[in-house]
Order: sequence, then structure tokens, then C-alpha cells
Amino acid sequence: MATAVKRKLSSSTNGRGIKITATATAGTTVHTAVAGTTAGTYDELWLWLYNSHTADVLCTVEMGGTTAPDDNIKVTVPFKSGVFLAVPGLILQNGLTVAVFAASADVITAYGYVNAITD
Repeated sequence: MATAVKRKLSSSTNGRGIKITATATAGTTVHTAVAGTTAGTYDELWLWLYNSHTADVLCTVEMGGTTAPDDNIKVTVPFKSGVFLAVPGLILQNGLTVAVFAASADVITAYGYVNAITD
């Protein structure tokens, strides 16, 4: 029987948001996935981005690497609209990292959690 445990993003302090300072690759690390390649052991990532700027901001989520377009998810995060879902439960393992960079520094904050899943 599979189990899932909800955990904070590994780069978060006490579950708080992570300020995105990077404006190019490699982005600000928000999470490092579970180590190993064991089948049935994954981190299911849920990531929201908040934009405190006065305009929409283009952000790139680097899922496990920095190769474009293979590892990149590009999203435009609207301003004055609360948190914006950027990663809807995608999975990673083997110690891969998730990082984010934005067109403007220090205006995007990342929030989220992982479901640590094991069979």
C-alpha cells in the first residue's frame, strides 16, 4: 500500500515562502527531490508563485535540470491576483532540484509543498 506524507519545500524555512532572486538560469532552488531512483519513491511537487510587482512577470520553473525546453516550464505570473499555480503535482526523484528564475528580481515568492510518496 502506497503512503504519502505532506512536507514543506526543502528550501523553505518553517514552511514560509521562498523569495526568487535569480533572473537567469540556474534559478533560485526551491526544492531538492528525494534521493535515489527506487521505483515507487517520488516527490509530488505542488508550487504556487506570488507576484508583488506592478506588472505581470515571466517566470521559468526548472524541473530537474536547466535544459530548455526539456526541463523548463514558463509561466507568466499576473500581478494583484494572489498565488498562481505553476506546478500541479508533477513528480521528481533522484535528488533532482527544482529552481525558479524570474524576469524581475525579488518580486516573486514561491510557496508550496511536496507529497513524499512511497510504495
